[in-house]
Amino acid sequence: MPRQKRRAGHPGTCAPRQRGADPCRGMRRCRHPPQARPLFSGSGLGLDSGMRIWDIDPGYLNRQSLLGEHRELHGIASILRNGKKGYARHPETLRWSGHGWALERRHRQLACEMALRGYVDRSPVGIHANEGVWPATYIDAPHRQFRLLGEKYADKEKGRIPLPANEQALWSHYKYSVLARDPGRYREIGRAVSRKELGFDRLALELVAISRTRPGEGGLRNAIQHMWGHASRESGEKRLAIQSLSLRELFLVTREIALEIREPYLMKSTALGELLAWMEVP
Repeated sequence: MPRQKRRAGHPGTCAPRQRGADPCRGMRRCRHPPQARPLFSGSGLGLDSGMRIWDIDPGYLNRQSLLGEHRELHGIASILRNGKKGYARHPETLRWSGHGWALERRHRQLACEMALRGYVDRSPVGIHANEGVWPATYIDAPHRQFRLLGEKYADKEKGRIPLPANEQALWSHYKYSVLARDPGRYREIGRAVSRKELGFDRLALELVAISRTRPGEGGLRNAIQHMWGHASRESGEKRLAIQSLSLRELFLVTREIALEIREPYLMKSTALGELLAWMEVP
């Protein structure tokens, strides 16, 4: 059973010992959850594993899919790092070959989302090849991945973020992730979605691509301050002197308050999980 820390009254959420503690720092590797068959074993990947490494935000994955992808990612990393032949020609292994940096970055995103669910992990990937470059192909395009999850979760537990029914819902989930990276494109996409000029398939593809880029400090500050506005408004903690906090500290405080009060907008935001993966530990 994965080791979990749970907040009283909110099962499955992370409970740092003090406000502002980093939920993605100092994490322990999860074991297989009960009744969840490992998607790979030993040195290779299971051929019957279906989707392996998802490209859409980890917030959409339910518990079993989230932990399953975490295990599979380490299986792929082991093959690439150690030159193992078993499953070296698997399509997912081939897709990530030469993209160690991107695989490590995806692992950070998974670890931060796992922390939101109360899981802890200490399992570095240990490969960093080709910094800044992601695989150019998908096993299934992002819009198809949403449909696959919809079929898979029809009568099962859902993820933290509900699967989007349309372009408006999808955009509302990714808004702050885009704002942190490109305010100009944030405004353009917002207008295009409101005018129904951007279809779901194309929007999903662009949002995944944007969320793979490193946010700058100015964009991060803008997005985090918007997120803080939601948390402080709902919690009544406007008196907190945010000017004295670093961006990382403000994000961690915002994130913890959002979890405590289950702030509805932020709980459906990709930024609540993935932005911390881009903020380096001091």
